[in-house]
Amino acid sequence: MWQKTKNIYHLSVAILANIYFRFPGRKLKIIGVTGTDGKTTTVNLIYHILKTAGKSASMVSTVGANINGQVSPLKFHVTTPHSLEVQRFLSEATKSEEKENYVVLEVSSHSIDQFRIWGIPFEVGVITNVTNEHLDYHKTYDNYLYTKARLLKHARTAIVNRDDRSYEKLHPILMHKYVITYGIYNDADITQKKYNYSSSLIGEFNTYNILAAIAACKTLGIDEKDIQKGIETFQTPAGRMNQIPNKKGLTIVIDYAHTPNGLEQALKALKGEKKDTARVIALIGAEGARDPGKREKLGEIASRLADIVIITGVDPRGDAQEINKAILKGSEKSKGKLDRSVFVEPDRQKAIYMAIHTVAKKGDIIGLFGKGHERSMNYDGEHEIVWNDEEAVRESLEKKV
Repeated sequence: MWQKTKNIYHLSVAILANIYFRFPGRKLKIIGVTGTDGKTTTVNLIYHILKTAGKSASMVSTVGANINGQVSPLKFHVTTPHSLEVQRFLSEATKSEEKENYVVLEVSSHSIDQFRIWGIPFEVGVITNVTNEHLDYHKTYDNYLYTKARLLKHARTAIVNRDDRSYEKLHPILMHKYVITYGIYNDADITQKKYNYSSSLIGEFNTYNILAAIAACKTLGIDEKDIQKGIETFQTPAGRMNQIPNKKGLTIVIDYAHTPNGLEQALKALKGEKKDTARVIALIGAEGARDPGKREKLGEIASRLADIVIITGVDPRGDAQEINKAILKGSEKSKGKLDRSVFVEPDRQKAIYMAIHTVAKKGDIIGLFGKGHERSMNYDGEHEIVWNDEEAVRESLEKKV
């Protein structure tokens, strides 16, 4: 009830923001991407394809905003900015000298519920997948799904994942919309068999991201050769399966995966890359003051798919002990008992050092999950300290055992 009252305020601000900036979205072709996992990669991929095709394009995603080539960071732990900032970004995007300007916008369920995207006429709405997440806010899966569906209902064209379990509930909602489907296993409009491409991206989850981007760009009328070239030359955004070069013979990968589905897909991708006797070492954790229901699931998935698990800090916000207990409980369920393949080191810097210098052997794969691109860490619930996984890895690599 309190959130609904707050949302009246958010709606009022969104209306004023649209009026103040003179409804800039009406002068743009806007693509919105929502879903539990894969939003950021899909947004960046669509943006890259548009730029490859010579289009005037901007984007706003979790890793930051790029408006007419001007890069701006977002606030800590933000996916879709406040409505005033969103409208300001759109207003800036209209200042391009090109006649036709595109903006690709990453859209969170919170931003939909809180009217941050109110007044934006979406040309295309894309949904990647919908798994159990943010239930501390939305309470039920159906509430979460139907919130995300609002983006698709207000878009001229809706693009949906035919393989995702959300499709069965989305299908009747979108019966009167123009819908394009994509998928790997079920019959869909956009599939790998119908559209050939080459990509350096690994993992089935990235195949879905690519197919979603193809669907969006074909809807926008982008030439197939430009789409193929864009996919081929695309580099993953910060914190999305990024590899850190090193001289220790290790494969060190940083990924933002912080949901059960995201972690499972990322670990499956890493397992597919390992050779011979190499092991997969997973550093995982869960956020404090966020959906506690996923903690056990993260532990179960990590212990089932990784050879060694190190439980560490991912913005515990003062709740580290309870978080780690829940993750350990999930690990125990996976293995039937806790064994020496599971470690707990709450300090993330120490955990990274331990993984590289104490646990890993030459040829092993280390996956650092949960932080990705983020530039801060919250240990105590009050203070954001400067943090970056890539810098932490490099610092650990430089230290001698």
